[in-house]
Amino acid sequence: MYAWPASEVPVLPGKGRDLRIHDTATGGLVTLDPGPVARIYVCGITPYDATHLGHAATYNAFDLVQRVWLDTKRQVHYVQNVTDVDDPLLERAERDGIDWVALAEKETALFREDMTALRMLPPQDYIGAVEAIPGIVPLVERLRDAGAAYELDGDVYFSVESDPHFGEVSGLDAAAMRLLSAERGGDPDRPGKKNPLDPMLWMAAREGEPSWDGGSLGRGRPGWHIECVAIALDHLGMGFDVQGGGSDLAFPHHEMGASHAQVLTGEFPMAKAYVHAGMVALHGEKMSKSRGNLVFVSRLRQDGVDPAAIRLALLAHHYRADWEWTDQVLEEAVARLGRWRAAVSRPDGPPAEALVEEIREALADDLDAPAALAAVDRWAALQQEQGGTDEGAPGVVSRAVDALLGVAL
Repeated sequence: MYAWPASEVPVLPGKGRDLRIHDTATGGLVTLDPGPVARIYVCGITPYDATHLGHAATYNAFDLVQRVWLDTKRQVHYVQNVTDVDDPLLERAERDGIDWVALAEKETALFREDMTALRMLPPQDYIGAVEAIPGIVPLVERLRDAGAAYELDGDVYFSVESDPHFGEVSGLDAAAMRLLSAERGGDPDRPGKKNPLDPMLWMAAREGEPSWDGGSLGRGRPGWHIECVAIALDHLGMGFDVQGGGSDLAFPHHEMGASHAQVLTGEFPMAKAYVHAGMVALHGEKMSKSRGNLVFVSRLRQDGVDPAAIRLALLAHHYRADWEWTDQVLEEAVARLGRWRAAVSRPDGPPAEALVEEIREALADDLDAPAALAAVDRWAALQQEQGGTDEGAPGVVSRAVDALLGVAL
């Protein structure tokens, strides 16, 4: 599977700050100190519908992580998956009377277009679950042979009790885990499981559903969590810097994935930091495909909204905050974009070196994008009120906003 084209990231003078970011596993800020190549895995879409603003907010957060790292003169190895076979995808394809493969390809292509328009930096490795199956099967077999997995009516389950660190990503108690497991794709009430929380590693073939050769596992398809583990271990290895996604992935997805990887390798932790973006609501409820209360990036673009304004609307909220999309949010972003573009269109302006450092400091402090926007607002207001004599300042501001915030002025 191929990703989308990369927009050029301007190289700024000087060097950015090391990133302090909130780690769900520890519940506090950690300072990341990657090696020359920073490694990040972000969970991708299940392509049965178009990219909505909740998706965009999540990928925007981890785009900022990459931009902070690039500004420290590091390289970044970014991996993202596509869950291109899963129950919701198959259900939507059946509902609409179309082939599930065609549906996945269509929505993945639209996702690429949206990411390109929003200037999200693409992953170096963009891997679909289907293409990862040859690497998934041996991992499930290893877990089974090691006694960390068991069969139930042909399906294979992971035993959460095989990982002494299980529960350390989300920090939830058993009751909360069971509730969320039922809400988020698990089957805690299935009879015969050793532990209600045990997640499926391999689903035996069901009539009328796609299946693949699973070697000694029999025909079937992979569970959700092992898919990401196989891709992450293959492309990044253990102990990578950031495991990212929306806050609804902390449990069960990231919890289970960490346990799979830790039992498979005998190493801990899977990731140095588990970073989660907040949820975006519409009309008082979290945007979700199941509820259908979605604002699509592609629809906004079709309506003539500048993608840079969409990105500024996302940046106006701290990545960990839950917030609500409204017409006013978009109107404020459009107005801000207009002010910024007017400010950098002048031939000279107030000195900008201090502004660049303000943006760097804000983003290094747990990706405080709202503080970074406020700093640019102050420079633009000063430009509007009294101007300046620094001929290079507008260009410096334009390049900094592009490089660090991903907004093209």
